Amino acid sequence: MYAIVEIAGQQFKVSKDQKVYVHRLEGKEGDAVTFAKVLLLDDNGTVTLGAPAIEGASIEAKVLQHLKGDKVIVFKKKRRKGYKKKNGHRQSLTQIQISVINFGGTKKKATKKAEAETAAE
Repeated sequence: MYAIVEIAGQQFKVSKDQKVYVHRLEGKEGDAVTFAKVLLLDDNGTVTLGAPAIEGASIEAKVLQHLKGDKVIVFKKKRRKGYKKKNGHRQSLTQIQISVINFGGTKKKATKKAEAETAAE
């Protein structure tokens, strides 16, 4: 079972007990966070699609730690002009662990056969 969820403006494919690095979130280490914007749920082949999100579905996760990502060097140069700029950046990240995937509300079930029928129309 997995879900596609939007966290801090990015989409992630998550499953239970998976650890994910996301952009820095509010909250302290050890806090529980909930994400309500679930775009897709797959429960052993039964796919539930949202339009754009599934009503009532949510993902619960635990904040493991706050950290910084690897350093990225940004170097700009214009040849023969004497222009050089060197800059570095380290992204602030949060590591979370998915604890629960909650199904909710009405489910819109889609299968490969149903998808083929809608594509043909």
